[in-house]
This record gives sequence, structure tokens and C-alpha cells, in this order.
Amino acid sequence: MKINPKNGIDQLIFGMKQNDVTAIYGKPDRNYKDEDDNVIFAYNKLKMRLTFYIEEDFKLGYIVASSLDLALFGHKILNRKISDVKKDLVAKGITKFTQEEFDTFENYFNEENWIIFQTEFDEVVKVEIGAIINQKDEFDWKFKAKK
Repeated sequence: MKINPKNGIDQLIFGMKQNDVTAIYGKPDRNYKDEDDNVIFAYNKLKMRLTFYIEEDFKLGYIVASSLDLALFGHKILNRKISDVKKDLVAKGITKFTQEEFDTFENYFNEENWIIFQTEFDEVVKVEIGAIINQKDEFDWKFKAKK
């Protein structure tokens, strides 16, 4: 599954509605609301959790993924050392990361692409990617609904 920075993962594009997603991937294994009343879809087979934001008319705005098939710029991501992943990203101009530690986990966040690589024991175990917020402090939705 290809990670498309600023756009989504695989066929998922930020700005899709729930029916757009179910048309591609079918019904989620779990469908619930979080503490902010956002709708969450969880797909076990894809190892992805999708967030549809209530304040944005339930558009897809955030994806958490842990599939071994995840690839970024042609390179697999999961179960690799974060130092090796970061080396691959330098060639694409992605060099700035904010690092956060908690328990045995570390997060490496690149704000420009709104992507987080979560590591445990120095290896990437999860990727989080969110829709970009533009200069006007609004979401930059990439999905264009078919009329």
C-alpha cells in the first residue's frame, strides 16, 4: 500500500466521505465514534484506522496504519530502523522531524507532510498521516467528489 504524502494511503484520499471509502473497501470491521464524535472506521485486514471529522462534514482527515505492505517512495516502512527510513526520506527533501518519547515508543513527526512514524525499540511500528492544513488554516482536501 502506497503512502501518498499530503493525499492519503493507497486509494484513500483525504476529503473522501464514508460512502466513498465503503465503495472501495467495503464495510469496516468496526465503526464507532471517538470522544469528539468523529466517525472512526477500522479495517482489520488493511490494518488501518480512518477518522472522518465531524466539524468537516465527516470528511476523511486522518489515517493510522500498521500494515507490513506500507511503502513510501518505493521503500517499505514497517519493521525498519527509523534511521534507515529517515535516510530514504532525505533524498525526497524530508529532513525535519519533531521527536517525542513516551514509554518504549518514540514518534517522529514531519509537519510539512503531516506524517508520524511511531517507533518501538528503534523500529517503525505504525504510520499516521493527516490531511494538510493550508495557509488559511483550512484543510486542503485532495478528494474531488464526482458530480
